[in-house]
Amino acid sequence: MSKRTASADVFEQVQDTETEAAPATDLSVAADADADAAEVTEADAAAGTPESAGATSKRRVGLAALVCALLFAVLVAALGFLGWRQYEQYRVNAASDAALQAAKDYAVVLTTLDAKNIDENYRKSLDGATGEFKDAYSQGANQLRQVLIDNKASGTGIVVAAAVKSATPDKVEVLLFVDQSITNANNPSPRIDRNRIDMTMERSGDRWLASKVDIL
Repeated sequence: MSKRTASADVFEQVQDTETEAAPATDLSVAADADADAAEVTEADAAAGTPESAGATSKRRVGLAALVCALLFAVLVAALGFLGWRQYEQYRVNAASDAALQAAKDYAVVLTTLDAKNIDENYRKSLDGATGEFKDAYSQGANQLRQVLIDNKASGTGIVVAAAVKSATPDKVEVLLFVDQSITNANNPSPRIDRNRIDMTMERSGDRWLASKVDIL
């Protein structure tokens, strides 16, 4: 073999070696790039995880705060309603007590009379009345006044029992059982009349007045 042929063979072997080495180098570079990209992706994912967790936590806190606010609003409304109901019941109870006592006192006024003091009896009766009953009583009293005087009539009323039938803060209906002892010139011995009276009392300022009186 000649020197020229040997040199050519050696040159060709070097080229083949370089050619084979180039793809390997390219593969190594590509692998390194992929590894770097993977590291970057993992880093980005690792960096994004706390932010995502933080956002989720904030949403949960906001939802919990909203639920607490709604529950608080419902509780306040319920307490307000119960407070209002208790206050209204207190007003009704107070009205019932006051109107019941006023009705009992007025029943005695209506059923107690004396021909000698008939004008004073009527004045007291009118003072405790209101509305339609006051008008009706005024007309009836004027018609009966002279009859009572001529017969020297007198009467005394006693409330045997009384109870509230219905009540609101401004209007109360009362049922009363009243015994009335009556005498006159023709019958000096007392006669007992047992009456049941349905009386409606209405608030007028700080007083309770009879607006309706029915003998049952």
